[in-house]
Amino acid sequence: MSDATQATPPCLIVVFGARGDLTRRLVLPALYNLRRSDALPEQFAVIGVDHGDISENSWRRMLGNALHGLMADRDAEFKADGLDEDVWTWLRTRLHYLRGDFADAATYRALGEVIAKYDAQYQTGGNVLFYLATAARFFAPVIEQLGDAGLVKQRAGGGWRRVIVEKPFGHDLQSAKELNAIVGRVLDEDQVFRIDHFLGKETVQNILAFRFANGLFEPVWNRDRIDHVQITAAETIGVEGRGGFYDPTGCLRDMVPNHLFQLLAMIAMEPPAAFTPASMLRRRAEVIEAVRPLAASDVVRGQYAAGAIGRNAVPGYREEDTVPADSNTETYVAMKLQVDTWRWAGVPFYLRTGKRLRERTTEIAIRFKPAPLAPLRSAEIGGYGPDWLVLHIQPDEGISLQFDVKRPGARVSLAPVRMDFRYRDWFPKEYSVGYERLLQDCMHGEAGLFQDATMVEAAWRIVQPILDAWQASADEVAQYPAGSAGPAAADALLALNGGHSWRTLTAGRRPPPRRPAESGTDTKPAAPAKRSAAAKPAVSKARPAASRAKAAGAGKSSQAASPSKAVASAKKAAPRKAAAPSKAAKSSAAKASKPVAKKSPATATRRAGAKR
Repeated sequence: MSDATQATPPCLIVVFGARGDLTRRLVLPALYNLRRSDALPEQFAVIGVDHGDISENSWRRMLGNALHGLMADRDAEFKADGLDEDVWTWLRTRLHYLRGDFADAATYRALGEVIAKYDAQYQTGGNVLFYLATAARFFAPVIEQLGDAGLVKQRAGGGWRRVIVEKPFGHDLQSAKELNAIVGRVLDEDQVFRIDHFLGKETVQNILAFRFANGLFEPVWNRDRIDHVQITAAETIGVEGRGGFYDPTGCLRDMVPNHLFQLLAMIAMEPPAAFTPASMLRRRAEVIEAVRPLAASDVVRGQYAAGAIGRNAVPGYREEDTVPADSNTETYVAMKLQVDTWRWAGVPFYLRTGKRLRERTTEIAIRFKPAPLAPLRSAEIGGYGPDWLVLHIQPDEGISLQFDVKRPGARVSLAPVRMDFRYRDWFPKEYSVGYERLLQDCMHGEAGLFQDATMVEAAWRIVQPILDAWQASADEVAQYPAGSAGPAAADALLALNGGHSWRTLTAGRRPPPRRPAESGTDTKPAAPAKRSAAAKPAVSKARPAASRAKAAGAGKSSQAASPSKAVASAKKAAPRKAAAPSKAAKSSAAKASKPVAKKSPATATRRAGAKR
């Protein structure tokens, strides 16, 4: 990864697919964020290439409207406190548009002239970064045309030429090999950057610091201490009018060989010999190569049916525009993987991803094994539960550690608690969509957070047998209601493998720890003592008063339902009437409703510590 103190070199970025969703939603916001943090040089400009017959000013206006729209979208990855007009004006005046057909040689002759013009105007030293933000079917033609036009040829003293290729890199193993062959004929391997924006997420990059810069966790990062790992990438959105792309692709191709396998590699990789791009890339590739071949029984697929996301009714996948009414394309995948290395032998890795699920979240959850001898585990002592370490990738980036403590009271009873680190608490002004670091690394020529040809083909080799089996099968894909946790078969997959269960998907923000039933003699947990502003910064927050009231009124019921119960309840037509609250609950709720200070002592302490 590039050093944040390095000056970003001058360059032109040529974006193919300039009017597309990826450019509007992620690439442009990343460039905006880079400029806002003074990470882009004055010698910089963007050339957008697309087939649309629009003017340069129209394109600039379209991108400006897109930025404003993203700010109003609470689910968008782009976050800001409002548009910085100075930053946007600087970037807008450097946006230039070229209309052209991606398959027409004339487009590339014109592009060569435009590059020469703006290279001289902005003094970018001949450095050009080509970004393929197009549909995958255009990757090979664009790369071949760039080669034929001589636009990626590097000359001594003439600046560098690099190409970013988006996912999916190939449609299957054979097409990935063919695309790698084309890339190899036109480009040197150090010129091509196969991007996966999940690796640009702060929490994903923080896995390396978390594991290798702290002596606390790496000694237990192995089969002796870890029971299993769950990797979840859940979305509440559907195909959003992109059925024409999504239906021939499906969830497995779209998410697993790239996003989920890269998260798996970051968690399971061995320590690199040095913190260099080549060493990092090699260690991640070793994990993918060590994944045991999948059997059909290791994978579950599903397709969302009509349901509700929150209070909004949504159609089923087959009812979406541009989706065939008889489509058998999966919108959900869950699988069990084994990584056959000395460190991970016997530890299952469970992966799941899907659309129209109950919650939008991406997380890596690591469940630790219980202690070999636990004196507090007995019939008289309730509440003994597993320890979890959870890396929250999005939307609420951070790290949580859940463990058991003694509940206040005369009797010995255990309760799970959680320590939370959130980026927004310690670094409130750090905005990122995941592409900022990756774009900087490309400009510096560092490929440690990208994929090479070997890793891409190893990933497709794992999933290819499943793709073949599904194509040959006449079975109809299982349906799950929109707004649920996915198909019931996904719960069975874990239950049959060691009696495990998925972590609960909870609508809204991250859920509290699952709490055990309380005995009649136990009292509710006391509120944490207030800390002075001079106290040492605390990583965890006190549980909000509203949550304490909820816990007090919960009685003997558990706060979080199991995934299988969540699926079953989603299928019921009429909601159940809530039970009347007890007097104790009403009293607690009344206390919780009283006005509180805007900043808690713990929050003030954290922020004071962060400023120091």
